[in-house]
Amino acid sequence: MGNYIAVDLGASNGRTMLGRFDGKKITLQELNRFETHYTRINDAYYWDLIGIYKNILEGLRAYAKQTAEPLLGIGIDTWGCDFGLIDRQGKLIGYPRAYRDPRSRRGMKAFHARYGEKTAFELTGIANLEFNTLYQLYDMVQTNDPQLLAAEKLLLMADLLGYLLTGQISNEYTFATTTQMLDKDTGTWSKELIGMLGISEELLAPIRMSGTLKGQLFDFIKEDTGLRNIPPVFNVGSHDTASAVASVPARNDNFAFISSGTWSLIGMLSDKAIISDEFFVRRFSNEGTVDGAYRPLRNIMGLWVIQNCKRQWDREQKLSWKDIDVLVDKAPAFRSFIDINAHQFFDADNMTQKIQAFCKATGQPVPQPRGEIARTVYESLAMSYREAFEGLEQIRGGRIDVLHIVGGGSRNILLNQITADAINRPVIAGPDEATAIGNLMVQVKAAGEVSSADEMRQVIRESFDVEVYEPRNTEVWDEQYQRYLKIKAMAGAGS
Repeated sequence: MGNYIAVDLGASNGRTMLGRFDGKKITLQELNRFETHYTRINDAYYWDLIGIYKNILEGLRAYAKQTAEPLLGIGIDTWGCDFGLIDRQGKLIGYPRAYRDPRSRRGMKAFHARYGEKTAFELTGIANLEFNTLYQLYDMVQTNDPQLLAAEKLLLMADLLGYLLTGQISNEYTFATTTQMLDKDTGTWSKELIGMLGISEELLAPIRMSGTLKGQLFDFIKEDTGLRNIPPVFNVGSHDTASAVASVPARNDNFAFISSGTWSLIGMLSDKAIISDEFFVRRFSNEGTVDGAYRPLRNIMGLWVIQNCKRQWDREQKLSWKDIDVLVDKAPAFRSFIDINAHQFFDADNMTQKIQAFCKATGQPVPQPRGEIARTVYESLAMSYREAFEGLEQIRGGRIDVLHIVGGGSRNILLNQITADAINRPVIAGPDEATAIGNLMVQVKAAGEVSSADEMRQVIRESFDVEVYEPRNTEVWDEQYQRYLKIKAMAGAGS
């Protein structure tokens, strides 16, 4: 029995997960769970890095309290794009800023004004998303940020935490692809973009591939947490989506995936980066996989909109997700649509009012009861999935047979079914703990207990159940999809 720990950090909560691998199956146990939210101070948003670090150590303590068995590995994955800085003495410089910080948008506008909108995409294959590391860093350069001036190294979020555990300085490949700074042809930092930024090449730590050794856990952490051995810390798919996709229990490569959570990332697998005008216009990205290939995908706002509707409703009356599903079932179908990716939905405040304003501005019935609002969100999200799915098929040049939905959103029965209806393909939902599972299986492979991606998928199929949703009422969804596209065009929202 081999024991491994996944440190799985999302943009709202994190946890440490114990994986026990017996040679055929892997089982999971949550060791601890904690919040990872950012805090606004004046006009800046900061991550509580020290709080996250302390909670990781609490997870290690929880493991040490329950068993004297050796720990064979630790892997860390986080959300993408964000980073921290260390000085020439190896000390942290401040708290990392969050990707929703206003500097991101500011940096993107300034970069595009100087270098154009397609330059970074053509060099990296990554879509122009305002929270990309490139734009955060460009704003720091433009404002002569004193933290950047004092920095010796930039470490991406998962690698910054790995540095705090091991002292080793490197950045992992899958996370590095999200920065929009990695050369798509060489897999190294783009010299052209470094020149445009006006930073030193030495600021960017070397790239390491998934499944390699990051370093050994500090001895003082072993002593402090009560671990019986000093475990290795592995480079896993440190971008959480890369780890989630590594857990897809597919039987062949003719599939699309959605890593479903606060963000929904819909994509497929490819041996090479795809660069075309259509790819650029559709805002697809070539993010990295744990085996060094690519995931052509699109970022979709995902469950963010409905999550913030629920937060707003909870101030008046607490509702469970099942309560919301009951209200949705009672609401009329296809009454109104929104563009789930429209810019006004990026910020959390007053989400229900923003939905109503969008519907009013596009001449649609304005949803009022909670069930109507929630149905509007879910149906619009399913339509957004269809739009991206059709884009993937066009880019692939052929039919995609099935859509796998993994991650926390795969538990949403209603959304799974209407997604199958909207795309007219079977949806296979699960596993829901996809990111932690992918993280753990990369460690298992790094330790030599499995030897290939196919073996990893076989272990996952043996270990976790999935649900299959067959498409229904597809003719109605086809009709409504055309209406959805017209409403989007009327709103002038980007696709």
